[in-house]
Amino acid sequence: GNNADTRETSQLWDYTCIVGQDSILSHLFSFGKLHNPVIGFILIMGSIPPVIGDRVNLEGGLWMRRIAIALSKGGVGKTTTAVNLAAGLARSGKTVLLVDVDTQGQVARALGCEPPAGLAEFIQGEMSIGDARFLARDNLWLLSGGRTLVGLKRVITRKDFGGEQTLAEALDGLDNHYDYILLDTAPGWDVLTINVLFYAQAVLTPVSLEVMTLQGLIDFSRSMTTIQRYRDDLTLKYVLPTFFDRRVKKSEEILNQLQDHYGDQLCPPIRYNVRLSEAPGYGQTIFEYSPRSAGAQDYQKLTERILEDDKPKTNS
Repeated sequence: GNNADTRETSQLWDYTCIVGQDSILSHLFSFGKLHNPVIGFILIMGSIPPVIGDRVNLEGGLWMRRIAIALSKGGVGKTTTAVNLAAGLARSGKTVLLVDVDTQGQVARALGCEPPAGLAEFIQGEMSIGDARFLARDNLWLLSGGRTLVGLKRVITRKDFGGEQTLAEALDGLDNHYDYILLDTAPGWDVLTINVLFYAQAVLTPVSLEVMTLQGLIDFSRSMTTIQRYRDDLTLKYVLPTFFDRRVKKSEEILNQLQDHYGDQLCPPIRYNVRLSEAPGYGQTIFEYSPRSAGAQDYQKLTERILEDDKPKTNS
């Protein structure tokens, strides 16, 4: 692009200092103008149109191979979703690269493995992809995250231009080696999350059915809209309700409002299930730890939804 485009893109770094600090919802709460948070969600999201769009392959099917699991709020089940969706796809015979873009490095622990290297070493050219990746399960490779990503973040932020493309440049060319590349992001909005969104084709957003998570969804939607000014092929493809509990009235109410706003983008909810929180402690996926549990059933449905979307479309 021209210099103006480059300067404008680089302003995304300044944007990270602003997004997430305030939201219309918080202001409405503080001024006492909003008594029903769910109503507030409808009013605010009404000004942010749902993002609908698909990349089509030569056979008429959808290429949904690079999927970011992302939301600025923590505690919504991002890593749980990344690990179990990756496992579900691998169990279905698909080859999967799971990329942990979080300095906490929880993905490796959830899979019960200790990779000697990972994403940071690969991006910084210290190792090839063959040496940096770790075979965590049949068909499932891991590029682990962890504390080494802190140094990578510093490297990215020191770049004058093009820092947002660092991950994409490193991973470019890997698509033909895997059926799916899943990227697990950290809470918040930082340079690594921006890098993920400059690489991914689709975003899967886990949304716990709580009022405060709606605020996180609002903030994330706005942030993603900014990225889409430069990545018009990036789509918010899936909204995944998590921690669904029919015993909680507000849970059902929020789910209904998400359905009204997102329609086909909304996935069947992941029910609250204690087995899902226990499995990582044993280094197992939900399919290994409790294959007959509600959690296993729900993540199998999510897997099937992703696979169904990637099937070639035929004319009747």
